[in-house]
Amino acid sequence: MTQQPPSASVVSPEPQPPSQTPASTRKPRRLWVWAVILLLFGLLFYWVIRQHNQAQSAGGGRRGMTGPVSVIPATAKQGNIGVYLDAIGTVTPVYTASMTAQVTGVVTAVHYREGQYVHKGESLIDLDARPYEAQLIQAQGALARDQAILAAAQMDLERYRQAWAHNAIPRQTLEDQEKTVLQAQGTVKNDEGLVKYSQLQVDYCHIISPITGRVGLRLVDPGNLVTANGTTSLVVVTQSQPITIIFTLSEENLSPVLEQMRHGNKLTVEAWDRELDKQLAVGKLSTVDNQIDTTTGTVKLRAAFDNKDNILFPNQFVNTRLLVTTLENQVLIPSSAIQRNGDVAFVYLIQNGKAVMHTVKPGIAEKGVTAVQGLQPGDVVADSSFERLQNGASIVISKMTLPSTSQVSGESAP
Repeated sequence: MTQQPPSASVVSPEPQPPSQTPASTRKPRRLWVWAVILLLFGLLFYWVIRQHNQAQSAGGGRRGMTGPVSVIPATAKQGNIGVYLDAIGTVTPVYTASMTAQVTGVVTAVHYREGQYVHKGESLIDLDARPYEAQLIQAQGALARDQAILAAAQMDLERYRQAWAHNAIPRQTLEDQEKTVLQAQGTVKNDEGLVKYSQLQVDYCHIISPITGRVGLRLVDPGNLVTANGTTSLVVVTQSQPITIIFTLSEENLSPVLEQMRHGNKLTVEAWDRELDKQLAVGKLSTVDNQIDTTTGTVKLRAAFDNKDNILFPNQFVNTRLLVTTLENQVLIPSSAIQRNGDVAFVYLIQNGKAVMHTVKPGIAEKGVTAVQGLQPGDVVADSSFERLQNGASIVISKMTLPSTSQVSGESAP
């Protein structure tokens, strides 16, 4: 037998290390990217915090500054200030004539221009008067006839009286003639009434202005037929000089007004535009209504204005300011100089280059000026830089100036 060679021993191969995959190589790189991003965020956060701290340090340094504060001064003045009551009013004409036809006829002429200023008695519109003139002639003829009959009856009565004196006629004849004369007198009187009525109808054909005022828009034209006692106005005339304003006041404010009127004082009323920017006119209070409106608790008042420049227009809405009284010898300062802390009012009084907090009691305010108690004329107060002022702060007078208190208060005085 042939001998088989010894079989070689089978050796298992050694395990090789696993090769690195693409996923395993991307993981360290991702960690590095996140680390760089976090580092950048950290640096940015550090820079922001540092800038904020520097700004706070700078702000704290500015707040801690003790340098003088520049302020605009205002000097307390002694003067007068008015006590006003404000209300909304309506311009109301004293007279408004809305004329309608009193006879039926055709319009033959219109003598006025739209918006014209006419005088009392001036002709405005003419109607066709021929039918009424004819009736007038008839009435005058009847009157003349009956007047002749009356004259004849009176002559006969005189003859009968003479005959009766000589016992030539019976008394009954005399008495009958006396009654005939009375009948003739009644007829004549009736004729006279017809003549006056016919003349009045003719006069109604010529429409004249009953007042002096301004004519409105034309409402009829020549050729239009108008009827007697119609509801359509032919012409409207409104008196504008003088003119009045009716306004209302609360019943709580009525007592001081009535007190002034009882003493014979003519109270001044100012008329202003809607925005209270322009004064339109100045007039006088003329009357107060005789009762209070229970639904609103207000009372109506009427003020009269000359209105020479026709700046007040009928039915115009205006703001009214009624000057009730004038307070004299008051200490006046700008209203902007008064500061408040709750219910306490105070000013910064300037003394020896310092701002001293000083308590005051405000009173009547008018046109940016307030009457105060607690100051003397000539005292100087601060009128600006209140956000930086505090008690005892050093101040520097600014070169800017404000309107004089006395000039403003002078406008409030009557």
